[in-house]
Amino acid sequence: MRKAIQHLKKADPVLASLIGRVGAYRMEYRDPSFETLVRSIVYQQLSGRVARVIFERIAAAVPGGKITPQAILKLTPARMRKCGLSKQKTAYIRDLARKTARGAVDFEGLIELSDEAVIESLTQVKGIGVWTAHMFLMFALQRPNVLPTGDLGIRAAIRRAYQLEELPQAKHIEELAAPWHPYCSVASWYLWRSLEGEANL
Repeated sequence: MRKAIQHLKKADPVLASLIGRVGAYRMEYRDPSFETLVRSIVYQQLSGRVARVIFERIAAAVPGGKITPQAILKLTPARMRKCGLSKQKTAYIRDLARKTARGAVDFEGLIELSDEAVIESLTQVKGIGVWTAHMFLMFALQRPNVLPTGDLGIRAAIRRAYQLEELPQAKHIEELAAPWHPYCSVASWYLWRSLEGEANL
């Protein structure tokens, strides 16, 4: 990781300053599993506290608290709704469960795929867009060079760090990030953290 941080510091003085304020790199990873992707769907557009309660209710509703495609498909949509899921998210999670159960989404196989192929595989599921696929690549598959240009936090952090008048669009972010390759995931983590606590100066 030292190599990545040294590269970013040399490549971009704005990022170097930001890295200095944020401090040590501490990305937290999850297993590249069905359960992790279900968690991502639950957390979409919700506060962390609310999403955590709903996710815990789903875990409590399945045998042994293990969220598998088979366990999800044994729950009725009404039971999933009682856990706090919206009608849409219930449909998304059930679609993911069906596609995983029949092998259309193969979590073990994702490990071997390119970033682009992972995105293609995951976005065939209802409710999973490029943003969710990017988060899975970064936080589950531990890919080092993901740039989530559609993420509001990334856009807000770039606007602040580079003193832009407006939130940057994807093309502008890609241009700014050109020197960050092949460590865009590390740069993204620092950008997110720059919006928190004492680093947010």
